[in-house]
Amino acid sequence: MVIFRYVPYKRLLSYVIMSIIGFTMLGVYVVVLTWCTTLGFPEYTGNRIPVYTREKPPDTHVERLVQNIQRHNRELQYSKSGDINKKYFWTQADIRNFDNAESTNTPDSSIYLDGKSNVNTDNTDNSDTMDNTDKTFLQPTHQPGNITVIQYNNPRTFTKIRQKMSKKLPQALIIGVKKGGTRALLEFLRIHPDVRAPGPEPHFFDRHYDKGLEWYRHQMPSTLDGQLTMEKTPSYFVTKEVPQRIYNMSKNIKLIVVVRDPVTRAISDYTQAATKRPAMKPFEKMAFIDNTSRIVDTKWAAVKIGVYAKHLEKWLKYFPLRQIHFVNGEQLIVNPAGEMAKVQDFLGLKRIVTDKHFYLNETRGFPCLKKPEGSGRPHCLGKTKGRQHPNVDPHVLQRLRDFFKPFNAKFYQLTGQSFNWN
Repeated sequence: MVIFRYVPYKRLLSYVIMSIIGFTMLGVYVVVLTWCTTLGFPEYTGNRIPVYTREKPPDTHVERLVQNIQRHNRELQYSKSGDINKKYFWTQADIRNFDNAESTNTPDSSIYLDGKSNVNTDNTDNSDTMDNTDKTFLQPTHQPGNITVIQYNNPRTFTKIRQKMSKKLPQALIIGVKKGGTRALLEFLRIHPDVRAPGPEPHFFDRHYDKGLEWYRHQMPSTLDGQLTMEKTPSYFVTKEVPQRIYNMSKNIKLIVVVRDPVTRAISDYTQAATKRPAMKPFEKMAFIDNTSRIVDTKWAAVKIGVYAKHLEKWLKYFPLRQIHFVNGEQLIVNPAGEMAKVQDFLGLKRIVTDKHFYLNETRGFPCLKKPEGSGRPHCLGKTKGRQHPNVDPHVLQRLRDFFKPFNAKFYQLTGQSFNWN
């Protein structure tokens, strides 16, 4: 009661009213914050990739949520605060309804980041499905490296599917050969939703081995459970230290070698080098020690790489033949679907890449990938593929064929395949 003696009654009343208003606003703020968190607005914690999917929205609240997600994406994409890949992205995916999943084929999903395809995966495998409760919204569980998918099944139910993404050491390698068609093979394999590969050639086992396996693992793309990680470095096949190094990493790894006629491969190798060095000697002078004796220069890399049998013998000391698949480089051009069927079988993949994905570019004589529906131009390999080879003296070509003939025969014997290069 002492306070009433020194503080006017009206002023005390105003203090009480202001306090009530302040606590009321604080309560409203807490309620709104809790509601927003329930809808899914976590802090930016980095290296997390939540993915939200929906079909028909149950009400206008979901529409507003979707708009918020899209706006959030745009703000992150155009922000100047750092690397886009390390942001905390909200993404939407186009996934078929799972209501009749047991009676239909396994649905595929295409996860998009602001309209750009990010990854394809089968969301029915290894899924953690919640009980079908009457919840219009579900708060996702956010864990580093996880994809959280909330998918709308019917007006009262969502299904949550979580799949873990991580960087793994490769389970398959394209080890050679240079100018054999390795780039084309990898581009064709990238069509498959269960295959992930880094962009540049890592060159770990021949150039960066001292950096260690952890460095190598971080060069690989993040993959979901069930996806295959692989990489391509054609120089592995001809580097003597590589077979043992790969064996020390994984004894069960699958190896792919793309081979073509060693004479044609040598000319292609020369053509690429001559494009970079216009002052390079003619092919005929590079192929022989001297023009008089016509002794083939086996130290020249373009010739040395084509002695496939000698290189393969080193690999067979560490890996059984059943772990090595040989792709016919000539057939990869004229019949890409046929060669891709064999590669997919070898890798244990479903035959998804088929003849419907290819068409022949008659100008360059090289297969291109047909454009998917709704995309832009069809995808062809770079201008360096299918480039015109120089005219080489037929006598030089015959001399090289005679040189490679015994090595080709040995290679046929080792592989149990005939490539008909003679």
